[in-house]
Order: sequence, then C-alpha cells, then structure tokens
Amino acid sequence: MATTLDLLREHGPAGPAFLRFGRDHREPLKDAVGNPRRDAYVARRRQADREEERRRAVREAAAREAARPVCTDCGRTFTDDRWEAVGYTRDWSRRQSHPYLCEDCQSRAVAAQQQAEADEHERERQEQEHLRQDEEAEQATQKTGGWFSRFRT
Repeated sequence: MATTLDLLREHGPAGPAFLRFGRDHREPLKDAVGNPRRDAYVARRRQADREEERRRAVREAAAREAARPVCTDCGRTFTDDRWEAVGYTRDWSRRQSHPYLCEDCQSRAVAAQQQAEADEHERERQEQEHLRQDEEAEQATQKTGGWFSRFRT
C-alpha cells in the first residue's frame, strides 16, 4: 500500500489517497487495508445465517400453527389473544368459563347459560306463586267451612 503527501493533503486521511499494490485505483485507508476475500466470505456467511434464521422462523411458525387449538363448536382456530386467554394460569379467578370455545361461541354459550338460569328463576318464581295461590285458596276454604262460619259476617 502506498500514498504521497500530496494525495494526503488533497483528500485527507479518510479520503481516496491510498493505492494498494495490485489494484489500479486509489481508495480510502479502510478499504485499502481490508481483505476482500475475507469480506466476501463474511458477507456469504451473513447471508447464509440470515437464510437459516428465516427458515427456522418459518418452521417455528408452522409448528405454532399446528399446535393452535380449534373451537370444538364451530371449528375455527383460536386467535392469539384467545389462545393466551385460555392458557394455563394458576389464578383461578382469571380462568375462562369455556376454554374449548372461540370468543363468539363462548359469548353465545354464556348468553344461553344466563338465559337458562333466568328461565329457571322465572319457573321457580311461578311455581312459588302457584303454591302460594293454592295455599291461600285452601285457607279460604277452611275459613268458610265449619260450625262457627255461619256466625261470621
């Protein structure tokens, strides 16, 4: 590698003032000192590493999709949020009521369960009302029959 003081004054130490033997052009010091075969090897190695990383990411994504749960009602795959929501947690208060259903099917199942509970409460209320009416009718018939009923007004 060679240079002259005139070239250094003209271009400075970071400019194209250096001539590497075996080349026909001047270059900056960093490029003149570098090893082109090593640089080419490093570039190929980096490219191969990037390609291997891309292939690994594709394999991991495929494995993740293969492991993704499916709704037992409609057959749709779970979203990432739903999958995380139904995942294992030690906090029982955060557990999902229907971990095998997607969001839509879960909301329908919860609504149906609430409707069934409301219908059950209504049926129980009607049954209690019916029993109360039967009891009142029975008490009314007991009051009207008997020896002393004719003396009442």
